[in-house]
Amino acid sequence: MDIARIFGLLGTGVGYTVLVTLACSATGVVVGLAIAILGRLGWRAVDGVLGVFTYVFRGIPVLVLLFIVFFGLPTIGVGVPPLVSMMLSLGLITGAYLGEVFRGALDSVEASEVLAAEAMGMSRVQIFAYIELPQMLRFSVPGMVNEFTTVLKYSPFGYTVGIPEVMKQAMALSAATLRGVEIYFAVGLVYFAIYKILVTAIWALEKRCRVPGLTEH
Repeated sequence: MDIARIFGLLGTGVGYTVLVTLACSATGVVVGLAIAILGRLGWRAVDGVLGVFTYVFRGIPVLVLLFIVFFGLPTIGVGVPPLVSMMLSLGLITGAYLGEVFRGALDSVEASEVLAAEAMGMSRVQIFAYIELPQMLRFSVPGMVNEFTTVLKYSPFGYTVGIPEVMKQAMALSAATLRGVEIYFAVGLVYFAIYKILVTAIWALEKRCRVPGLTEH
């Protein structure tokens, strides 16, 4: 079996790898935004809950949480599909990290801009939606890229719950052909290609939305 044939067979799992990466990243962004927004309320009880959530989910290994969700919840009558299991495990852990990224980015917004908006009569919701949120997302791009890269690296765990992504295809090929070196080298190249495409797309979007003179890269 030549290398082109190996890449062709691995390609059948690329779509699932990209799907897992995008789904878990989207879950992480939603959870992270929720943490950052709720943290701005200044309610002590909410801050305590968010602190516990962040502390716990940043400390649990992804694979352990995935097994709890996929294999553990059915024992109490709650069946969770493979993709949803990945989103609830890897997505929540990613959200715990992104919550801190977004919080730091919000703190970077100039207080004078908020004060000027208040003087113009803008409501708190308008200030957040039109001033704080856009700048927060721009400031968060480097941190988000790092987390999305981490999600991609953890996406092979999908094979443990039956998702036929690249790693699952590679394991089947390796067992059938006994050519593990070539196959797993090809897997590394496939993941690097996916990483490069996703990162290029993110930075292109950031460049398109960048306010001239606001940030320098």
